[in-house]
Amino acid sequence: MERPLDCLKNLDRDDWLIGYNSRQFNQIAQELYLELTQLSACGTPPKIILAEREPLRFLASFIAACAAKCPIFICNPDWGTQEWQQVFDLVKPDIIWGVGSREWGQGDKGTRGQGDKENNHAQCPIPHAPCPMIMIPTGGSSGQIKFAIHTWETLTASVQGFTKYFQLKQVNSFCILPLYHVSGLMQFMRSFTTAGKLAILPFKAVETGQILNIKQSEFFISLVPTQLQRLLENPELTEWLSQFNTVLLGGAPVWNELLEKARFHRIRLAPTYGMTETASQIATLKPDDFLSGKISSGQILPHAKVTIRNQQGKILNSNQIGNIVIYAQSLALGYYPQTKENQADFQVDDLGFLDDQGHLNIVGRNSDKIITGGENIYPAEIESAIQATQMVADICVIGIPDKHWGQALTAIYIPRQSNTSALKIQTLLKDKLSKFKIPKYWIPQQNLPRNSQGKINRQQLQQIAREFLQNPIT
Repeated sequence: MERPLDCLKNLDRDDWLIGYNSRQFNQIAQELYLELTQLSACGTPPKIILAEREPLRFLASFIAACAAKCPIFICNPDWGTQEWQQVFDLVKPDIIWGVGSREWGQGDKGTRGQGDKENNHAQCPIPHAPCPMIMIPTGGSSGQIKFAIHTWETLTASVQGFTKYFQLKQVNSFCILPLYHVSGLMQFMRSFTTAGKLAILPFKAVETGQILNIKQSEFFISLVPTQLQRLLENPELTEWLSQFNTVLLGGAPVWNELLEKARFHRIRLAPTYGMTETASQIATLKPDDFLSGKISSGQILPHAKVTIRNQQGKILNSNQIGNIVIYAQSLALGYYPQTKENQADFQVDDLGFLDDQGHLNIVGRNSDKIITGGENIYPAEIESAIQATQMVADICVIGIPDKHWGQALTAIYIPRQSNTSALKIQTLLKDKLSKFKIPKYWIPQQNLPRNSQGKINRQQLQQIAREFLQNPIT
């Protein structure tokens, strides 16, 4: 796979970036690259925070920093003061691109700090780590931001696994996800490094029918479940979506009703499993398998290997539920500033099993497990059953402390209709779930605290539950 600078030099096509000016991208990237190489000539490559809102400038800045071998920290421009303070305390950047304020930066060009003058001999801020280091944020929904340390090699290993799995030479992507998130960034990486096309449009624009003129059958598009749900509520957008070569779906758990609706409309869905630490998906269900009725996260991509292990670390057989352990060439080197040398595998918080066909099936998260009356319960199963009643627009099940049961199952939900009663939902669940799996408390809300990828903030849900149970609606 070519280096970032080689890719930049080879981009003589004017039409690869749809919706934006490809020549302008090349010009900005070349100018920033020259600027950075001049700064680096004085000593240590500067540490860069990248928080550009404008997609063309974000991507040009990203590729320039990679080509100049500068450590780059990708950031969400919409983080609040507390989150930004975490980032600045951790990173101590030399240059800031995109966050314009007197305190933090100087507009588009950013600001060059003084910290680099004290140590102008080291080639990377972390000894022995390959340059450039690409730090991708994760963990924001839990309140504590971390940066997974990636490199050009880990990101391109993910691209190579993707192209081999789908048997492609070029990848054309239609990106409606944030570029600061791994799911958006990897769409750029797939198109940029395979000389494919990249179309970029905000999801809100797509929702209002502002569609770019592309041949969908030649493009991949990536969605999170809440976006898919909203598109399927609009017949015209449902028809538009059904024309795509592949609709990758990930970022958050998906419920059966949504999968069934997508299958009914012949959406070429590809449910995926992956995370920031693996540079997006390491398992994907191919669209033909999805349309034929298969439900799973699919087979493991060629650049990765998954084993299922028990608590003692023993590898389990097919169809046995256990801890998911991942080895992948796209695996992050650690979390900034600690790298893990020769990191062989990565045990994630998820539980699952590999079936007889080698398909990965996710059961739930270890940390989300609720123990009530001595029974282990995984919220995903209950949430899926509640979604299937078609009486809720959104749902999350948590456990709250209970002196008799250890934890009490609590459903926090958005009723589909204002007169929907919890009792009616419970009645429908009696034939679907064991009695101990039906939530004890039901808390209606107007919205649930989810981030832009659809991931729920469970800390906030605990707070909502505490406040509600202290002052229940009568």
